[in-house]
Amino acid sequence: MIAFLIRVGIFLGSSALGLILADLILPGFVIHWGNPLGFLLAIVIFTLLQSVLAPWILRLTTRHAPALLGGIGIVSTFVSLFVVVVVPFAGLGISDLATWFLAPLLVWVVTALATWILPRLLVKDRRDQKKRAA
Repeated sequence: MIAFLIRVGIFLGSSALGLILADLILPGFVIHWGNPLGFLLAIVIFTLLQSVLAPWILRLTTRHAPALLGGIGIVSTFVSLFVVVVVPFAGLGISDLATWFLAPLLVWVVTALATWILPRLLVKDRRDQKKRAA
């Protein structure tokens, strides 16, 4: 249960990190810092959508367009960002076309790296614990 909660925290943290970096790097990507609850809402919605959309888009792509399998993460990130931007009070804005192309790529790279690296650093493998106990 603790490992599950750590993984949820990692997903939420990696989403926050990706969105914050997009805000810092891309001029057309805006986090409305005057509304911190809106940003928290954006993080939660984005993370939930990513968790639901990635497997769903994988199934659709596998069935109907197998050549696009490599882009599933970016597509689900784009759709998640789109939904978060159109949700009122969500605390995010994207203002230009170039940012609509660059933001999903940047956020996807950051979240992918964070969700790949951080669990290895924070969640100890049960096998390692058993080896030490023996």
